[in-house]
Amino acid sequence: MQRSLTIGPLTVDPPVVLAPMAGVTNSAFRRLCRRYGAGLYVSEMVNARGLLEGGEKSWQLASFAPDESPRSLQLYGTDPVVVAEAVRRLIGEGRVDHLDFNFGCPAPKVMRHGGGAAVPTRPRLLAAIVAAAVDAADAASGGRVPVTVKMRMGLDDERLTYLEAGRIAADSGAKAVALHSRTAAQRYSGRAHWDAITALVEAVPDVPVLGNGDIWTAQDAVLMMEQTGCAGVVVGRACLGRPWFFGQLADVFADRPVRPEPPLGEVAVIAAEHARLLAESVGERRAMLMMRKHLGWYLTGYAVGSVARRQLTLVASFAELDDQLAALDHSLTVDAVTAARPRGTQTGPHSVIIPDGWLDAEATAPPDALADASVSGG
Repeated sequence: MQRSLTIGPLTVDPPVVLAPMAGVTNSAFRRLCRRYGAGLYVSEMVNARGLLEGGEKSWQLASFAPDESPRSLQLYGTDPVVVAEAVRRLIGEGRVDHLDFNFGCPAPKVMRHGGGAAVPTRPRLLAAIVAAAVDAADAASGGRVPVTVKMRMGLDDERLTYLEAGRIAADSGAKAVALHSRTAAQRYSGRAHWDAITALVEAVPDVPVLGNGDIWTAQDAVLMMEQTGCAGVVVGRACLGRPWFFGQLADVFADRPVRPEPPLGEVAVIAAEHARLLAESVGERRAMLMMRKHLGWYLTGYAVGSVARRQLTLVASFAELDDQLAALDHSLTVDAVTAARPRGTQTGPHSVIIPDGWLDAEATAPPDALADASVSGG
């Protein structure tokens, strides 16, 4: 099996990519995950328009710690002119080594304006955005910063776009295409359709295809690659509260025995370190608020009891966090089957709402600026 992934000038070994997740894949979490294994660790989704308008939050999301390399950033945009200028600025200021574009966001507030997963239903607009990004990146970096695309299968089972969209992305210069093998209507429910990944691999033979969806164990990653022929995997919800999952992935791709889930005492140390890394950029108080959802994920499967869980979601300082973690039974363990249960959002399915007349495939005009609202990825 292929043990490394080539994306333009970048080599990703093992062929594992951290999926962009809003409120999760910030610098603190990326740095923590990177300690367990190599791969490509992508930022939260950043709004291209927000960068050009000088949005403080957008530029904060586009920042990386000095020890992060390569610096991989996911951009979101629906206007080719705006996208191109954002790419030029990011590369001109030496901020990135890789740019990924999100065309899979299923959020209603974006899709109802023609953004996110609605963009691939307008093939000419999709081609214009990707070409603008690629041309800007090549001109600004001399080909050193590759552009990739992430998308979903389509709006719903009756309106699938991924094969045409994959070909367009490849023809427009994208160096890889990632497919979350669910539709926008599915959101995060039901099973991922790995057969769609196989079909995309066959449709774009000259561009690496990355598979995303229902990778809950390290063995799932290998199985997906074997079954679909994809060149690498994108991992999302499985690593929530499990940054060591990237160590397990490194093990399986190196043909080593896969390390077990850590005992709770080790988890407590990791969670405390996560909080302190977060505080480096947002301060202690904000870090504690952000950690509340992470602490719930860290405890998934460990029999700590409802009282301890509730107390941990109320911590407001490092001292309180350390006290609550110290009070846990550090000998508790979780078995591999329990650890591999789906975590994170399970929302869906939901109906898809797009603008009236949006399915005019010949249209090239970008949607209005409301489609560039800052939302989570797909």
